[in-house]
Amino acid sequence: MGSTTYGNSSSLGWVVQKFGGTSVGKFPDKIAQDIVKASLSRHRVVVVCSARSTGKKAEGTTSRLLGVFNKLKNMGPAYAEALIEQAGDLITDVCADHVLAAKHYVRDATLRELLSRKIEAECQELIEYIFAAKRFNLEINSRSKDRVISFGEKLACLFMTTLLQDAGVDAEYVDLCDVLYCDAAAQLDAGFYKAAAVAFTRKISACGSRVPVVTGFFGNIPGSLIDGDIGRGYTDLCAALCAVGLGAEELQIWKEVDGIFTADPSKVPTARLLPSITPSEAAELTFYGSEVIHHLTMDQVIRAQPPIPIRIKNVKNPRGNGTVVVPDAGLSAGHQLHRSRPSSEPQPLKAPKRPTAVTIKDHISVINVHSNKRSISHGFFARIFSILDKHSISVDLISTSEVHVSMAIHSGSTQMDAFAKAKASLTECGDVSVLSHMAILSLVGADMKNMIGVAGRMFSTLGEHSINLEMISQGASEINISCVIDARDATRAMNVLHTHLFTFLE
Repeated sequence: MGSTTYGNSSSLGWVVQKFGGTSVGKFPDKIAQDIVKASLSRHRVVVVCSARSTGKKAEGTTSRLLGVFNKLKNMGPAYAEALIEQAGDLITDVCADHVLAAKHYVRDATLRELLSRKIEAECQELIEYIFAAKRFNLEINSRSKDRVISFGEKLACLFMTTLLQDAGVDAEYVDLCDVLYCDAAAQLDAGFYKAAAVAFTRKISACGSRVPVVTGFFGNIPGSLIDGDIGRGYTDLCAALCAVGLGAEELQIWKEVDGIFTADPSKVPTARLLPSITPSEAAELTFYGSEVIHHLTMDQVIRAQPPIPIRIKNVKNPRGNGTVVVPDAGLSAGHQLHRSRPSSEPQPLKAPKRPTAVTIKDHISVINVHSNKRSISHGFFARIFSILDKHSISVDLISTSEVHVSMAIHSGSTQMDAFAKAKASLTECGDVSVLSHMAILSLVGADMKNMIGVAGRMFSTLGEHSINLEMISQGASEINISCVIDARDATRAMNVLHTHLFTFLE
């Protein structure tokens, strides 16, 4: 075993480093040596990890554990044994994958053997839980799903803790799965997040000079972590709460790209790295298709006092500066971050300026509803939104008149059933037509509403390149101009806009 000489110095400020599942799966040695260990001379570091993934998200540990839960949920008396066997096979695969990673990356034989035993013990505990669920006929609900999913982060953090120790870092595994205790009446509100930040900080502080490696999963929250309002971005939120509780100098989100670009660099070759953006711009980009940062993550760190910057960096390029999400100057304590912040005061029009970014949101359908009656508009709209709410469908863009409404709605594979039911119910309101295979094209930029000529240049450019617009939206947001186009034109539209609009002179 190598000498353990690196740890957290009490004289330095805190930085929280969150690593996604693909980074942990593909570049763990780089994380340990070139990022965490290299940072300890400048900062006290907290490491937060997602569950490992070595390929697509659908093939990662969390997705495989969701498969285990689905076997558990569907377990009936007629085929329980077969489903238990299938669930056991999935868990065995997860175990073997992590043990193989330990053998590949951990050099010290003693550490490697100890890690393998810990991995096998965690997986055995999950298998025993599956058998107990069958034997005692336990209720299978969202809390059960949370419990199954939590093993992914546990395994990833055990692995990363050992890898850091192997690199000479005095690291300590910190499990947050049972750190919170909430009763059934608790709410997922500001009070909850404040209490969570305090609880996380208490666990981290107990590590002393050791480097905490924290499970991105934190359980026992009101409702459910993965099925509730938070969802699969929970590791970002966990890192944010750690940063808030510690009063960190910076929250770092490590990905496999250099930061946030003016467009998707895999689709737009001329896309440029943005050195900084505002939280409102980041929130808008996230909503309209770019995987930037979980909205609750930004809300927590930006409302902290003082606000905590978020830096997005590349595990493959640790020396790069990345993109910093810099707090809005006008955002004060107690204010919640919104995707847009409309001003009640008219603002002076500004000369043409570059937008910040262009993005695409795929899997969009446009529902058009035309009332057969000359009904009062508020009754017409109320009925439509009541139906959408009943089926838990959110509207991305909307265009209305007194008796007609067009709505752009995300219609991903997981929502198809709800979408079909909502469409059938909307026929009660009038004639319904649907345009499928569409996409939302959005220009995002601070104060976009007051930039002279940007909207005209955007739409004329699309027209000149024979790209038809089905819907247009700008008024509700000061930082976004959006339109709906055919999905087949999406990549071409993004490229032509980037070419023509991102060459404006300041």
